[in-house]
Amino acid sequence: MQGMSFLRKLERMLGRWAIPNLTTIIIAGQVLLYFMAAMRANGDLQASPLAKVMLLPSAVVAGEVWRLITFLFVPPPAAPLLIIFYWMLMYLFGTSLERYWGTVRFNLFLLIGYLANVAAVFIAWGFGSDLVANNAFLYGTLFLAFARLNPNFVLHVFFILPIQIKWLALLAWIGYGYGFLVGSGMARMLVVASILNYVLFFGRDHWQQLKYGSRRRSFQARVEAATKALKHQCLICGLDSESSPKTLFRYCSKCDGQACYCPEHIQDHEHVTAEDASLAGKE
Repeated sequence: MQGMSFLRKLERMLGRWAIPNLTTIIIAGQVLLYFMAAMRANGDLQASPLAKVMLLPSAVVAGEVWRLITFLFVPPPAAPLLIIFYWMLMYLFGTSLERYWGTVRFNLFLLIGYLANVAAVFIAWGFGSDLVANNAFLYGTLFLAFARLNPNFVLHVFFILPIQIKWLALLAWIGYGYGFLVGSGMARMLVVASILNYVLFFGRDHWQQLKYGSRRRSFQARVEAATKALKHQCLICGLDSESSPKTLFRYCSKCDGQACYCPEHIQDHEHVTAEDASLAGKE
């Protein structure tokens, strides 16, 4: 509850500054930079406009502060067909989340991810690693959030292969986990920063789901144990509920004790008296 209260406070603070249709704005900026780079770079990154807008901590400290914003519009390095597919998915994920959460909360989700990634890059730079940061991890959290809210959404990979998005998200989480386990200290910090906004928004739900699942498994185990312990057996023929689970056993109200009979003998048996029950107990 404290985490949600913190998010609500941030939402109230951010309300007046929230930018609607932020996903469309980001994609439009990436499209513009992509075509500018394609026309001017000819494959040379140093000659490309992208070299002037990427997030490079040493350049920011030297005065190129625009990089703190412009790196958000750097397109991914991909072939034209793949980058179109990337933009289509980004638009789907971003607009869906904005409709679900509202403009303010969607802006807050991206803002937290943005601040965490920038902070991680500058901390890494402070430890001697002059990273050129990209926005892949930040926008990757849009995919993770969409998959969390729409786990059974079917995505046609390359417009051909249908697969539920929850399995793709699982692969992404495995990748994050692998990077955290085998990576350096800085790599681990970047992984944590990349999913911080997701954890703040969905961590409580995951924790409650984990606790509920544990309780449900414990309850089912107790029910199964009690069910296995409960055994009905006919006093006449010895037929029991384990060997014949579909048989409807009955208990005779005229017999003393818990006298159980199968359908064949419930109407045709000698009633058990208190003396009979006492003798049976002694035996």
